Amino acid sequence: MAAPGDQRIAVPIDDPNADTEWNDILRKHGVIPEKPPSPTPMIQEAIEEARRLAHENRLEGKDLDELDELEDEEDEEFLEIYRQQRMKELSALQKKSVHGSVYPLSKPEYSREVTDASQNGPVFVLLTSSLGTNVESRVLSELWRQAAREYGDIKFCEMRASQAIENYPERNCPTILVYNKGDIVKQVVTLMTMHGVKTNMLDIDKLLVDVGAIPENDMRVTKRRREAQDAEEEKLFSKNIRSTSDHKEEDDDDWD
Repeated sequence: MAAPGDQRIAVPIDDPNADTEWNDILRKHGVIPEKPPSPTPMIQEAIEEARRLAHENRLEGKDLDELDELEDEEDEEFLEIYRQQRMKELSALQKKSVHGSVYPLSKPEYSREVTDASQNGPVFVLLTSSLGTNVESRVLSELWRQAAREYGDIKFCEMRASQAIENYPERNCPTILVYNKGDIVKQVVTLMTMHGVKTNMLDIDKLLVDVGAIPENDMRVTKRRREAQDAEEEKLFSKNIRSTSDHKEEDDDDWD
């Protein structure tokens, strides 16, 4: 039979995590473990830091016209810093914008215009379908032209897949090949991994960022993302207004 001092006494515990005087006594005597520190202060600190950074970077990605619209809301000296920064970025882009349109390719010049040219920076090649019924090819060709205009510092090329590679499967069109330093660094076969026929410039921006052709904070990228977010918010706002209006009409009908 165990000695009285060795016997364990069943101590009533309702909730070991509750902040009660009884639980404090039990923790002091090691009956229940110490309560882990609350994550709330750390979460609050992270939220405050995120708010601080968002406030400090609130003008990032805004172009000169957008900065001018904020003259009544922001400190003029603060705005001028960003204006000068944008002007420097625009000047640098203009100096590097040596392309500006899609280069049509033929097989004899492929090595010079693509493989060799990629030693100076990424080259994006679009292999298109020879069939007019390939909708994805038509969609991507349009986006390719827009990308070439907007990203004049990047070389965009286009070629019929059947001319580039003999017996290239039609089902693999369109195909994107990204060259850098003479090698293929990325290959996208059809738009299945993007958004199919709904692929847009946001997807092209992401591709450029993913392969390192442009930084993620490129003002062309951030502006388009912001415009897309604003459009989505406007769409949701309009949808909520219509929903509220429909409910009101239903309520009015109930009183008729």
